[in-house]
Amino acid sequence: MPADGLPAAAGPGHPSPPPGLVVVGHFDERPGYGVDRPRGADSWLFVWTTGGRGRLRQGGSEVTAGAGHLVVLAPGVPHAYGVEPGCPHWRFWWAHCQARPSWTPWLRPYGTGGDPDGLYAVGPVPAALHDRVEGAWRRMYADARWTDAEVPADALGIAAEAPAGDPGIVVAHGSAARELALSALEEAVLLAAASARAPASPPGPDERVRRAQALMAADPGAPHSVRSLAAQVALSPSRFAHLFAEQTGHSPMRALREVRLRHAARLLEGTDLSVERVASASGFASAFHFSRVFRARHGTPPGAYREGIRAAITTPTAPKGT
Repeated sequence: MPADGLPAAAGPGHPSPPPGLVVVGHFDERPGYGVDRPRGADSWLFVWTTGGRGRLRQGGSEVTAGAGHLVVLAPGVPHAYGVEPGCPHWRFWWAHCQARPSWTPWLRPYGTGGDPDGLYAVGPVPAALHDRVEGAWRRMYADARWTDAEVPADALGIAAEAPAGDPGIVVAHGSAARELALSALEEAVLLAAASARAPASPPGPDERVRRAQALMAADPGAPHSVRSLAAQVALSPSRFAHLFAEQTGHSPMRALREVRLRHAARLLEGTDLSVERVASASGFASAFHFSRVFRARHGTPPGAYREGIRAAITTPTAPKGT
């Protein structure tokens, strides 16, 4: 379904699409284009570059993307992106959606800046696969337009093209359109992650820091503390806290809070657990504390966040920009 009335480019401060929607588009932007979200987005953002260069920043991490690069930004972390300074343009496909859980292991080797940043830079993908990856994006664009009354052109073997002058943004409405679009995106993500060469392991973070991050991610609801994490990696609490902050740019407790908030958001999106149960399962001491921290991160309390996701899925609301 076309997203009528959307601008061709999202300016600084424009909100991201509401959580729960599957939105896909294709832009070719010139110098001056940029998006800045101090609160981050409510959904995952996938960006596949086909020409020119773009620069993307999330948290304390920054990458430059050229043709054959897939960059993925997790929700809830401040980010900004735009045309690379000095480059004449940036042509790219993009999609906002809730990532399928199975994609996380594929992306993890390409993570930058530690878990709190949630930025994954996949590439360069071998040139021989560029057409196939872009074909998956075109199929996603076509399948997102699936309605009961209209069969997408791509389903008939016709290449899906954004009409000249069109901002190239479509929103998937209905379960068939969403699932077909996500399946096409899944192919693009898997092709990129399976074919690109993961960056060589840098000197840091230290194995003990990586082990602590893995412990947080494996069980966000556990009663982790600086002391307990330090003990599990055989360091004193002070040495562990210093090493963790030195190598990731974040304190252990800030990193843990981000892991817990992301875990809580997934529970709100995919389950009917009460806010109290979500808070407990995510490691927060009380529902009141959880609600306060969650609202500070997402700009809305947990209950309203869940309602917004469900309303976005059932109501054809067009997002504003990428």
